[in-house]
Amino acid sequence: MRRDWLRPTLLIIASVIAGTVAWNGHVLLLPIALGFPVLWSLARTRSAATLVSIGYFLAASRGLPQGVATFYASDLWPGLLLWLSASASFVSLHALLWTKDTGSLPYRYVQAAVLMTVPPLGITGWAHPVTAAGVLFPGWGWWGLAATTAGVAGLVSRLRTAVGIALAGFWLGSAAFWTDPTPPQAWQGVNLELGASLGRDTSIQRHRDLIARVKDRAAEDLRYIALPESTLGFWTPRIERLWTRSLEGRDITILAGAAVVNARGYDNVLIALSAQGGQILYRERMPVPGSMWQPWRALLEESGGARAHFFANPILTLGATRVAPLICYEQLIVWPILQSMLSDPDLIVAVGNGWWTKGTSIVAIQRASTAAWAKLFAKPVVFSFNT
Repeated sequence: MRRDWLRPTLLIIASVIAGTVAWNGHVLLLPIALGFPVLWSLARTRSAATLVSIGYFLAASRGLPQGVATFYASDLWPGLLLWLSASASFVSLHALLWTKDTGSLPYRYVQAAVLMTVPPLGITGWAHPVTAAGVLFPGWGWWGLAATTAGVAGLVSRLRTAVGIALAGFWLGSAAFWTDPTPPQAWQGVNLELGASLGRDTSIQRHRDLIARVKDRAAEDLRYIALPESTLGFWTPRIERLWTRSLEGRDITILAGAAVVNARGYDNVLIALSAQGGQILYRERMPVPGSMWQPWRALLEESGGARAHFFANPILTLGATRVAPLICYEQLIVWPILQSMLSDPDLIVAVGNGWWTKGTSIVAIQRASTAAWAKLFAKPVVFSFNT
């Protein structure tokens, strides 16, 4: 009887450790996430596999309850409810696809991994183990992604020991020569520490302060400066005139976040600003579910919430430069970056407004995840966050 509960208990504890350590914001620890499929495959019952999935996912997304409580200025209960509901798709899928037939497990797990990559399940596809591909196989691109997928399939088969040793070898070799991705010479990302006021303080003085900060950063060799999500607040002709006039005589382009209001809600966007004017270049493909993207409003014939442009505009163009844009939540899931990489961009620009994540590792995880993808495809990356 003791063995009946000891094995699943150890698997659950190990899955919690894997989720906690892999997703703590240190990019080189991401391969620990590959421990989850191993533990899932070692479960002897569907209930044990379900508990292993719960342990891993909740541990990996542990910062969500506190972040939601901060965002809504309330207690932990709304965050806890969202935390548990968000785990439902991940846990249900892995519970459903688990099987006692060990020969089928590799196919079942790869199927689960693919389904958690793309919508609709991919909308909450956080903590995806395949993100470790950039650490295991930096510079391999799509071949590295294929190698990681094949490696994961091997980890849930009878060959798990040999495959695990091989992957550990690639991991150690990568870690020994690791260098973080850097921005191109003509680019610079500006990090702000303006808290919840960014995007909410719409005063002209706030915009003048931001313009002054940009001018202080502008050097002769800089052509592009990235500012965080929501920097410009609501996009209006008045704001456009203020910024474009301030850039007169400067050969520089600002890429900044803003919100564009429409009859049904709003779009979370990136806008290019120069002396010639402003232009909306990107509409966010996947806003944060719940707090921003609220699809139930359409069913209730209500307006409000951010629109999701799931597979639109994977690339934006600035001059001759092709940019893969990632706004906030898009850095935590898989399909936006892979969709962008299909177009072979010149660099990645990752922006966010993470004031609500204070006290959690969410922003660090966003950075680590983006850095891993940048290394996999050998792309430079520009970061710009507000905290």
